[in-house]
Amino acid sequence: MPETAFTRHIAYDIGIEGLCRQLAARLGVPAVLGGFSRLLIDPNRGEDDPTLIMKISDGAIIPGNHPITDEEWNYRIKTFHRPYHRAVEETIASVADATGKAPLVLSLHSFTPAWKGVPRPWHASVLWDSDERAVLPLLAKLGADTDLVIGDNEPYDGALKNDTMYRHCMVKGIPHALLEVRQDLIGDEAGIAEWAERLAPIFSAMNDDPALHEYKIYPSRTGAYKEA
Repeated sequence: MPETAFTRHIAYDIGIEGLCRQLAARLGVPAVLGGFSRLLIDPNRGEDDPTLIMKISDGAIIPGNHPITDEEWNYRIKTFHRPYHRAVEETIASVADATGKAPLVLSLHSFTPAWKGVPRPWHASVLWDSDERAVLPLLAKLGADTDLVIGDNEPYDGALKNDTMYRHCMVKGIPHALLEVRQDLIGDEAGIAEWAERLAPIFSAMNDDPALHEYKIYPSRTGAYKEA
C-alpha cells in the first residue's frame, strides 16, 4: 500500500495513542495499546468476526489481505491478536488483584469527522452494550459542557459480540465504557492536551465511585453468553 495509507484512519485511531498516554500518566493508571495497524488485524474484533482482517477499507484495497491464506490468517491471530488480548486480560487481573475489587475499564478510540461526505456532529461519543454503570456518569459529565455535542452509541453501536469490551468486561461483569473522540479534535498535540485536561478529572471522579468497582453481569444485546 502507499505510505500515505498509514496516515489515514483506516490504519489506526488517529490521536488516541497520545491521548491514552497522557491520561495514563496524569491518572497513574496502566494502559494497553495495540502496537500494530488494524490493516494487519483489528485488535478490537473477535476472532470469529468477518471484519477481523479487512480486504477493503473506506475504498482502499489492502493487497496484503486479499488473497490471504489460512496459514497467514492464523499467524496474525497468534502473533498479534492473541498477545494483545492476553495483555488486556493480565492488566485487568493485576488491578483486580491489587485492589480486591472490580477495575473500571475505559476504552479509547477515535472516529472520522465525516463519513461518505456526511459530517458527524458529535465531538465525542460513548459506546456501550447494556451495562450502563460507567456509561451514564460519563455521558452526564461530558454533557455538562454545553459546548460539546456528545453522542450515545453514535456513530457506531457498542454492542458487538466478542469485541474487546464484550470479551473482557461484559461477560465478567466489570464496569466499563468505550469513548470515541472525533479525530480532528485530537489530531495535534494541542488537541490531545485539551482533551486529556478535560477527561482526566472525569475519569478520576468515576474511578472514585465505589459503585463502579463491583462485579455485576448484564445480559448482552447481542444474545446469550456462551456457557464456559
